[in-house]
Formats: sequence, C-alpha cells, structure tokens
Amino acid sequence: MATTALQRIRHNGNAAINLNWPERYISIAAGVKLSFSGIRNIFKSPFTSLLKLGAGGYLVNRGISGHCELYSQAGKLSTSPVNVNIRTAFSIDKPRPEVYAFWRQLDNLPLFMKHLDQVDVIDEKRSHWVLKLPTGVAKVSWDAEIVHDEPGYMIGWSSLPDSIIDNAGKVRFRDTEDGGTLIDVVISYQPPAGGLGASLAHVFNPLFKKLVDDDVQNLKQYMDITEKEGVIIVL
Repeated sequence: MATTALQRIRHNGNAAINLNWPERYISIAAGVKLSFSGIRNIFKSPFTSLLKLGAGGYLVNRGISGHCELYSQAGKLSTSPVNVNIRTAFSIDKPRPEVYAFWRQLDNLPLFMKHLDQVDVIDEKRSHWVLKLPTGVAKVSWDAEIVHDEPGYMIGWSSLPDSIIDNAGKVRFRDTEDGGTLIDVVISYQPPAGGLGASLAHVFNPLFKKLVDDDVQNLKQYMDITEKEGVIIVL
C-alpha cells in the first residue's frame, strides 16, 4: 500500500497543482487522522479500517502533491480562481438614450431578466441583487455598485467585497445606422473558492449563459410590448 501511494505521488508530480496550501494542509491532516484511526481498529473492524486507510492515503497524497483529479475533472486546473465569462450582443429598434435610461434604472432589470429575482436600488451607485440559480435550486444575493457610468453610452458595475459571488459586468450602448441601439453585454463572475465552486461553474456556466442570452433578448420584446400597450415606465 505504501508503494502504491508513493507511485501515485510520483505520478502526480508532473500533474497540474490545483490545490492552495491551506486546503493541502487540511487534506494532509485529515488523511493522517483517518489513517491512524484505520490502523488502531484494523483487527476490530478490518473492512472499515481498510476503507479508512485507503481514504487517508488518498487525502495525504492529495495534500502532498497539490493535485486533485476530481477538481481537474470539474475544470479547475490551477490554483487560480475559475472565471466564468459571458458575452452577448443584440440590437433593438429604440433610440440609444431611451434604452440606456431604462437599463440605468436597475430595478427595471428583473422585468425582463427572469434569472434575477429582484434588484433593490440603495442609492445612486449601490444596489442589492438577488439571483435565482439555474433549475431554481436556491437564491443568492449580494450588493453591487456602479463603477463606471457614461450617460447614454455605458454602465459598468461590480459586486462589493465579501460578496458570495464575486462578479462584474458592463453594458455598452451604440447607435445603429437605422436609428436603433446595439447593446453589448459582458458579465464575469468567480464562483466560491475550491473544487465545489469549480464544479458549480463547470455545470452552471452553459445554463447561466443561456439564461442571460434569453433574458437580454427579452428586453427588445418587453420594450415593444410596453410601447404598444401604452405602459409608462418612470425613468
């Protein structure tokens, strides 16, 4: 068993390090504790002890090598944070100042962005966002602030420190030749640290991208409907 563990460590020596040192220390400590527990009870509970020795050896190897194959399978190939970037663009048959003004009033966004449960405006720059995760498993919330505002042309925002999901984005508004508006949206976020966050990003990124694509496309339909129905939106 010791030889096998050493072979795994040598094999992983050239593998990508995707564990940070705090997690490596925890993995080694947990592995040593689990292994000692298995050794102490080897004659009393042989089957359980062998399982503990196997799991303990894996954790020790994981911590020493700094490589976790499960994390690699989830898409985490280094100790750097996993960035999820979403970009989409579309045009709408509305004047640029009107589209900008509608978007700048952030609590309008959940009207057409169905993945947003609500956006509460706190003041001129800060707001509170509540996001519905794909498949409706849960909701997460954070506070954000406007970090760049070029009236009529661009809005840039970023989550405040210690947010559960570190995210930022910007939306640009440009004139089209026929008097409409070209909207270019970029959203970037980092899931919670560690392998769980990498796994969530790996699974949810395609779903979340589709949600964002569908939602921003809804803006065109939403503004057309409100105009036809004579709905007045206070900007």
